[in-house]
Amino acid sequence: MILSNITTPLLGLVDTAVIGHLPHAYYLGATAVGAMMITAITWLCGFLRMATTGLTAQAYGSNNEQQNLFILLRGLFVAMTLGIVIVLFKESYINISLTLAGGSEQVQFYARQYSEIRLWSLPAALANLVILGWLLGNHQAKTVMWLLIATNLINLSLDLLFVLGFQWQVSGVAYASLCADYSAFFTGLLLVFKQHKKTATKLFDNTKHLLKEILNRNELRHYFALNRDILIRTICLEICFIFITFQGARLGDNVVAANAILLNFLLFISFALDGIANAAEVLVGKAKGEKNNKALHNCVTLALFWTAIFALLYSLFFGIFGSQLILLMTSINSVIDYAQQYLLWIVALPLLACWCYLFDGVYIGLMQAKIMRNSMLFSTFMVFFPTWFVLQSFGNNALWTAFSLFMLSRGATLAWHYYYHILKVINKAQ
Repeated sequence: MILSNITTPLLGLVDTAVIGHLPHAYYLGATAVGAMMITAITWLCGFLRMATTGLTAQAYGSNNEQQNLFILLRGLFVAMTLGIVIVLFKESYINISLTLAGGSEQVQFYARQYSEIRLWSLPAALANLVILGWLLGNHQAKTVMWLLIATNLINLSLDLLFVLGFQWQVSGVAYASLCADYSAFFTGLLLVFKQHKKTATKLFDNTKHLLKEILNRNELRHYFALNRDILIRTICLEICFIFITFQGARLGDNVVAANAILLNFLLFISFALDGIANAAEVLVGKAKGEKNNKALHNCVTLALFWTAIFALLYSLFFGIFGSQLILLMTSINSVIDYAQQYLLWIVALPLLACWCYLFDGVYIGLMQAKIMRNSMLFSTFMVFFPTWFVLQSFGNNALWTAFSLFMLSRGATLAWHYYYHILKVINKAQ
């Protein structure tokens, strides 16, 4: 799962490196703003992946294959519907987003160019969240890994062809991602059908019953109730990331470009640590489905140990190689100098943030999204924004201080709830 997860931020790093070696900082800044506009939606709809993984893991634990496939089909229906609706209103979304983002005229121009292309990929991108969540919930992490590696290799190849070969600049990166999203969608559907051909064929033989189950009111109500809390949690996370990107754009082209590089480093760390969290999701969900409390707590304990080990390794890695990685990302001296001034935040963040990633996975597996929501609301509005407001005179350092404390607060509040509430229930049951 770690190998699967890091392919996504590695792709972002490659996108950044390809654009970062173009002659002007505004290309990189525009790509960061445009990508954030798309990422805002895919992260906002991250509940599609999380809910699918948790529900599928529990269906897998209870050995209910038919229910398992209905979870996939119901998720695909919701994802495709959301994607099509967003595409229909894409012009309004772009206009509002760019107004909020600010930035120079060049950043605005190229960010619009990027987002107008990328938004067409959303139906496939959102459906991919469901497919990946379903595969993970069914303990098919290796399939997910190869699917993501193949997709990202397509994206990488097209990046190099469109940007360096065809000289399409920012639009080249957008077209590469568009093609990669649809290739992942069709490949994922093919893999699922091949692995579950017999059960899928039975379901599709009775189309009326199939549609009735997919559109089952009670199931959809439960699905959306669960997703509502995950959605609120994700909105808070999105607000913080978007605020950093947009506020950076207001501080100048060099700031938003440097923050784009550092945020890509952070995404690499978070996706890598999420590999352990995703494993915890699946194993905790399976243990809950089997009603095995001992296995559940053992999984959490083991995952905490490996989270700490990997967080330390990532901190050491960026402490040793961070400056060289910045040089790989861009050749613009002003951006290099600015990014290196803030590299220490990336060195510290794995140790500060690793706990929130792990406990997010635990609570997704438990399907207790309300606890995740409450933790995120507290960390966003009682920690992130108050910290930034008090320290805003320190410019970019205020943003990174606020974000670091925000991540630490998420982990601390979830850990407190687990040890003072969930563990008490487990001990009583034993």
